[in-house]
Amino acid sequence: MPQSVALWLFLASLPACLWSAWSDLSAMKIRNNAVLLLAGVFVIAAPFLMPLEQVGWQLLQLIVVLLVGMVMNGAGLIGAGDAKFTAAAAPYVMLGDWKLVVMLFATVTLAAVASHRLAGVTPLRKLAPEWESWTRKGDFPMGLPLGITLSLYLLIGAVYGG
Repeated sequence: MPQSVALWLFLASLPACLWSAWSDLSAMKIRNNAVLLLAGVFVIAAPFLMPLEQVGWQLLQLIVVLLVGMVMNGAGLIGAGDAKFTAAAAPYVMLGDWKLVVMLFATVTLAAVASHRLAGVTPLRKLAPEWESWTRKGDFPMGLPLGITLSLYLLIGAVYGG
């Protein structure tokens, strides 16, 4: 992905990524409006940033990832919000970068879990004492690593190009 495309997509998607992370931390829900914003930003911005044929292929990824996410959600493997966010994020990722994104997601997820758990047992917890993610046992707000992963992927593309 050209640096300029990655930069524009990073800037345009960042609010939806931050909103998704925040709402999942605070309420253990990724809001439909945040997911629709993320998908809508791509649908509106991408035709100005890349060839229409490529936009079509990128949107096909959204459909495929949504179907896989629905199956995974139905099997109880992931939450519905996680599935929807992942589908909305899929068009932003170039197919050839899937290994990078998987490694980035794994790393970010480990760091997010460790940071969240550590913050939960320190005075930092007092900054947001009402967050549901502090007390929900057996669940983790995956909107945090999902949003960070997409933003970092696009930022890496904006800095280093592709």
